[in-house]
Amino acid sequence: MVRSVELLPLSLYIHFPWCIQKCPYCDFNSHAVKNPIPEEAYIDALLTDLQADLELLGAQRSIDSIFMGGGTPSLFSPEALCRLLTGVRQSVPLAEHCEITLEANPGTFESAKFHEFRALGINRLSIGIQSFQDRHLRTLGRVHSAAEAMAAVEIAVKAGFENFNLDLMFGLPDQSESEALNDVETAVSLAPTHISFYQLTLEPNTYFYKFPPKLPEDDVIFASQKRCQQRLAEHGYQQYEVSAYAKPGKQSRHNRNYWQFGDYLGIGAGAHGKVSRSLPNDIVRTVKPRSPEQYLSQTGRSQCEVIDVAQLPLEFLMNQLRLKAGFTLNNYEAATGLAADSLEPNLSVCLEQGLLRREGLVYTCTEKGWDFLDVVLEKFIV
Repeated sequence: MVRSVELLPLSLYIHFPWCIQKCPYCDFNSHAVKNPIPEEAYIDALLTDLQADLELLGAQRSIDSIFMGGGTPSLFSPEALCRLLTGVRQSVPLAEHCEITLEANPGTFESAKFHEFRALGINRLSIGIQSFQDRHLRTLGRVHSAAEAMAAVEIAVKAGFENFNLDLMFGLPDQSESEALNDVETAVSLAPTHISFYQLTLEPNTYFYKFPPKLPEDDVIFASQKRCQQRLAEHGYQQYEVSAYAKPGKQSRHNRNYWQFGDYLGIGAGAHGKVSRSLPNDIVRTVKPRSPEQYLSQTGRSQCEVIDVAQLPLEFLMNQLRLKAGFTLNNYEAATGLAADSLEPNLSVCLEQGLLRREGLVYTCTEKGWDFLDVVLEKFIV
């Protein structure tokens, strides 16, 4: 029997669109700061945005996790984030032990500021390191140095953040296998609870896409990835998603909710959301205006679109199959409101072709399916 939508997990994503400068590889909705950030006006807009989304949601549901991403949210003052989180708590109940994550750039770390962030109830940081080697940081357009990256982690720990993620990239221009491994070893030595380890890709609408740097050969990138993954496993970091590795019990609850096809409100310039109002016929995606100026003036239109029921099998699998843990048919029915047999005959075809395996009630990708996930998903396109 399908669960009531009131019982589905719900997260809140809050987007902050400003950065010190735009990185050449970044395709996120971020804008280099040219004038003072309009903190007060933006917090007002976020809280107004939240109220509108809560009305869209209908029945009251508690928030299990909050993720403040960007851009660089840590550019905002503790006073501004205090007003934001106070407004959130006054508008919607937070679950006990709600995970509240703040993305932070090492170039914005100040000891007193991060003590104040911790005092606000922010209990997790995601620190955008990317590399611990200065020459690669310069190529990536990062505003921090390797020394500042190390100092940022020290500041975070002293401020009381026991739960934090470090972002690392591999496949960087002119990066050797040993350099990639050195980045992983340095990250592990700082004892984060979580490491995001992902390949540099040249995304459309980025400087690197228009003026592509020379990347390592594919075999070098693949060898680097496998060797680094082995080292992460040796240090107790379990891969639970395509690019996410965590100590036991320290998976990102917020990101895991995305991959499990959970619901999330998305507020802020360019933020996306997904809300189940009834299953399966009224699951909607929301998109907010990308331009900070339009968002602040409310001249742009927020978009809300119902997901076609025929697309739900693909929508579910393209998220859930990123997780090593896989899914059960009960998971599928609960998240989509569709009967399990709506995955057939393609689910059986994937089993026969060795792309998926079934152990008990759980379906997961095989090594072949993991490497060729696009082939699996193509079978569910309608």
